[in-house]
Amino acid sequence: MELGKRAVWAPTEGLGAPDVASFAQQIEAWGYSALWIPEALGRDPMVAASWMLANTENLIVATGIANIYGRDARAMKAAQVTLSEQSGGRFLLGLGVSHKPLVEAMRGHEYLAPIPTMRNYLDAMAKCEVMTQPPPEEPPTVIAALGPKMLELAKTMTQGAHPYLVPPEYTVQAREILGEDTWLCVEQKVLLETDATKARAIARQTLAIYLPLPNYRNNLVRCGFKDDDFENNGSDRLVDAIVAWGDADTIAVRIKEHEDAGATQVCIQALNPDGGAIPDNRILELLAPANT
Repeated sequence: MELGKRAVWAPTEGLGAPDVASFAQQIEAWGYSALWIPEALGRDPMVAASWMLANTENLIVATGIANIYGRDARAMKAAQVTLSEQSGGRFLLGLGVSHKPLVEAMRGHEYLAPIPTMRNYLDAMAKCEVMTQPPPEEPPTVIAALGPKMLELAKTMTQGAHPYLVPPEYTVQAREILGEDTWLCVEQKVLLETDATKARAIARQTLAIYLPLPNYRNNLVRCGFKDDDFENNGSDRLVDAIVAWGDADTIAVRIKEHEDAGATQVCIQALNPDGGAIPDNRILELLAPANT
């Protein structure tokens, strides 16, 4: 699998199944290398990935991320091998430990220490033999990694890391830990809005979901943000670091910063200026590899 420099990260629950297929086809036509889809309270990402892969020809579909508390290691490995075989090697499995509130309150599981839990899960997957037609190559795996220990685990046990909610300064630090050859697929939120007041208000609506979660907050503290940066859904400094807003040229500069910092791939999440869950295709078209 060869990853292109730009991908799209998008929840698609706001679209019906036919529109999801059309969206994936449009992302492919614009020249993006991959389409990353999350797992939270919506569609099963494995089933959704199967639908997108079946309706495209060259697009990589990646999970960003599949929750390891949602499936045991054998079920996850079987899904990975099956999707890779069916798509001719176009499925990229992104795994993550998620967050304690999502695991305990919503799934009813005990949230265990992240590093040993992920290590044990990857070990268990490696030991699983799936009795089916093999895919064209060993399917790749990346893990959601923020802290240095999880980044080290990504380096030693997988093909790479998929950090979420991070500024370019983090990408520099992550690349230093991962070394040259490990994939670093960084998510970047973008918003096509040039009015600072409007842009930050929309950005804060999105950040309100993430900033209370300890995994994200702790990582942003490591990046140099202080307690007062987290008040009222984020200070201007924090909002501007996490959400690239403005015109297409301004946003493109942020993406280039991640690339220059060592990102293998920048996964662009296009926030909707109307506040809805449907990605903003206008900025995705402007930033598309086919148009740049």
